[in-house]
Amino acid sequence: MDHTRQETSGGDPVRGTAHGAAPVPLSVLDLVTVGEGRTAGDALRTSVSLSRLAEARGFHRHWVAEHHSMPGVASTSPAVILAHLAAHTSTIRLGSGGVMLPNHAPLVIAEQFGTLEALAPGRVDLGLGRAPGTDGATAAALRRTARPGEGAEDFPQQLAELTRFLDDDFPDGHPYARIHAVPGPVQGSTGRPPVWLLGSSGFSARLAGALGLPFAFAHHFSAQNTVPALELYRQSFRPSAVLDEPYALIGVAALASQDEAQARREVLTGALAMLQLRTGRPGLMPTPEQAGAHRFTAAEQDFVDGWLTNIVHGTPDAVRDGLDSLQKRTGADELMITANVHGDEVRLRSYELIADAYGLPEGPLPPRP
Repeated sequence: MDHTRQETSGGDPVRGTAHGAAPVPLSVLDLVTVGEGRTAGDALRTSVSLSRLAEARGFHRHWVAEHHSMPGVASTSPAVILAHLAAHTSTIRLGSGGVMLPNHAPLVIAEQFGTLEALAPGRVDLGLGRAPGTDGATAAALRRTARPGEGAEDFPQQLAELTRFLDDDFPDGHPYARIHAVPGPVQGSTGRPPVWLLGSSGFSARLAGALGLPFAFAHHFSAQNTVPALELYRQSFRPSAVLDEPYALIGVAALASQDEAQARREVLTGALAMLQLRTGRPGLMPTPEQAGAHRFTAAEQDFVDGWLTNIVHGTPDAVRDGLDSLQKRTGADELMITANVHGDEVRLRSYELIADAYGLPEGPLPPRP
């Protein structure tokens, strides 16, 4: 399979990344988590540190999610954050995991990611989702100019429009034929950000397969659907100008610590934050002390226990074993690791320990571009 058709980075193709003893490339998914006692500025600075660490240790990509109206998540504007990360890195691929397309006009996204491609040529991925990344009221506020009823069900049409803007190839007679996304092909650009489809169910899996696009599945919050969705993607796949064969990554929640009990205390903070979100009480990421002191009802404990089951956590060797087992079970072509916990240093250290466990390259942080 010629992955370089998908990632015209002028460097390593998807499987060419230096991932040491890892069976597949390892990448980073970043929610720009804001912990109790910290600020969004602190979280954004941690994202820069994480991106530079990931680049130095041989992780393949750093993606940023889009979420709204969640105090503990500062990744509301992926394009803005990615531009900042691009200014502090030089080789790691950067992308959206993902842009929630129903929240935006396709032309705006084509312009934003065309700009990112101009800033960091060959390093930008455009991951797209069809969910709002928030609640219904916030979604309505985001889409003030949307047509009545427009939303996730219109995703295929929005995707087709976005692709036309990215390629600057609306047919003659189309209402948008004389509109150009700038920066873009009209200026002689030799490439554009590769498009990925994201999903947590079967819809985007089937669409990605039919269009011959790479697919990213949100295993970290929809684990029960992972294997069926990947099977559907592979069954639906049709070769395209982008890919000869299916290529799927999965988002995985993982945290490594030298102390197994400490890893458990840290991941409990993310479980409590998710419980609060699911019960309509989103807030900052609680501290380990707050999570440890929380009195869970029986129903809440069931939720937390189920949530923790899908977080690979423990010692570095245990995390490596868990990630390897998950990769074998799913056949994923890439693992994208997220560590949604309170402590910034704990999160950074976890990625270092995982890199060590896989024998990824060691070395100083790269010089700033």
